[in-house]
Amino acid sequence: MSDVAAPADGSFGSTPPDPSRRTWIAITCGAGAVGGVFTAVPFVRSFEPSERARAAGAPVEVDLGALAPGEKITVEWRGKPVWILRRTKEMLESLKKDEAELADPDSNRTQFPTPQYAKNEWRSINPEYLVLIGICTHLGCVPVDRFTPGAQPSLPADWPGGFFCPCHGSTFDLAGRVFKNKPAPDNLEVPPYMFLSDTKLLIGETKKA
Repeated sequence: MSDVAAPADGSFGSTPPDPSRRTWIAITCGAGAVGGVFTAVPFVRSFEPSERARAAGAPVEVDLGALAPGEKITVEWRGKPVWILRRTKEMLESLKKDEAELADPDSNRTQFPTPQYAKNEWRSINPEYLVLIGICTHLGCVPVDRFTPGAQPSLPADWPGGFFCPCHGSTFDLAGRVFKNKPAPDNLEVPPYMFLSDTKLLIGETKKA
């Protein structure tokens, strides 16, 4: 996998995505299904708002009704892949076990600040649903799913399950928290989002006080 050149300041912010990068992201996200026993990684395309509106940052509504435990879908917001993983009970239980191996278990680093509503061990509003921007905080590559725990190529024998960036070897747990001594300087970014109902998610907005 080749690297994608990141902006000089390391921030993806609101920079408009170019078509080639968007295509690369979609292809790479599709490849993430390999190696995940419980995963399904369809790329969900929203018809409302329009392509132009999404690129400008319009919120994206996602229906989670068909998402089964252990499955992940990817939607596009601001030209970035946003992952939505419905975690199983076993996935949630693994989060406490790997805290000692994490570089920032409490999400205190500020390069990619974690919203207050996700500053918990699950890094989410609802523990069951993980919502992350699927771009490595190192050089902007797209990590792949490695949800199955245990020894496997390029991963330790006690691997708890999570995400693996094959470009430079950064690994993240099932809350998107980076493991120690990896190139990625921060946990995977949590986008602004809110639940409209138990099965409706809005990416790009949060509840106002």
